Amino acid sequence: MANILDIRRRIRSVINTRQITKAMKVVSAAKLRRAQDRTLAARPYAQMLANVLKSLVARTEIYDPETGEAKHPLLAQRPEKNVLLIVVTGDKGLAGAFSANITKAATRFLESKAGKNIDIEAIGRKGRDFLRRRFPVAPVQTRSLAEAEESGEGEPERKQRTGAIQITGEHVGILGKLGFSQARSLADSVIERYEREEIDSVYVVFNEFKSVISQRLVVEQILPIEEIGEQTVRLVEELPEEERKRAKEAAVTAGVGMRASTESEAESQFGTAQVDYLYEQPPAELFRALLPKYVAIQIFRALLESIAAEHAARMTAMDSATNNATDMIDSLTLAMNRARQAKITKEIIEIVSGAAAM
Repeated sequence: MANILDIRRRIRSVINTRQITKAMKVVSAAKLRRAQDRTLAARPYAQMLANVLKSLVARTEIYDPETGEAKHPLLAQRPEKNVLLIVVTGDKGLAGAFSANITKAATRFLESKAGKNIDIEAIGRKGRDFLRRRFPVAPVQTRSLAEAEESGEGEPERKQRTGAIQITGEHVGILGKLGFSQARSLADSVIERYEREEIDSVYVVFNEFKSVISQRLVVEQILPIEEIGEQTVRLVEELPEEERKRAKEAAVTAGVGMRASTESEAESQFGTAQVDYLYEQPPAELFRALLPKYVAIQIFRALLESIAAEHAARMTAMDSATNNATDMIDSLTLAMNRARQAKITKEIIEIVSGAAAM
């Protein structure tokens, strides 16, 4: 049987660990509330922008009737040979299987696209480290297309591929202080490559956050834009029922709301009402102004929802760790009491035996 002193040290160690996990749960719950409010606040703008584009598409031709070409390069569809995959994971650990599930989904998607050239944009340290161990990093292109046009030197020289699957971009540390400008910068880079026909499609894999107990892993197609305002989902994984229950218990104990997003009546009716809207600018000019914003807001939404989902996963993981620490303390206390009782019993037996021998 273990020494009583060793058991007491173990209990103190577990109590200290429980205090840490409990504090991390409270911190994650506070960050989750802010991330949840920010995510819900960004949805009306994204929905209204999608409705404006829906209204425009319903009242104009997407393709030129004479040439048959799309009125904007982002609407053009071509055979899928070169694919860009944006993988959104977390920068930190202690969030259960949050990042691991995303990398597994990304791996399955890469297997489904075997035989094609795939570029990867890794967002988050966990995904970057996972992908770096498996795929090479592409050489950096020193000049962009815009810089080349300004200098008058023509298109920048394209680097040779390092493999069928390669990492072309790493974005670490942006999720902690995310702003729309960062999502817009990534979107501009993606749009530039798509218009130059370096890539034929763009996908993003992330954890979609609906509420604390309603999350799912999705692989969503960003480009080409097949149907404006509708998510083009290629792969879906729902949260297991057991994890949903744990998330609900953690949310209740932390005081985090479990509300889902709601769409206002004005947002849902705009563009669908039987009203003839008049647009001053020609359709090509409107598409040129609105479609890049639409792509940027889709990427921004994915990043915001991933941040909220990560905090929810960390809160649930820390709640489970706190409960496990409490169970371990109870088990160790019972073992200590048994050891102490056995020691007392042994001492009494020795005293009684000595007295009987005299």
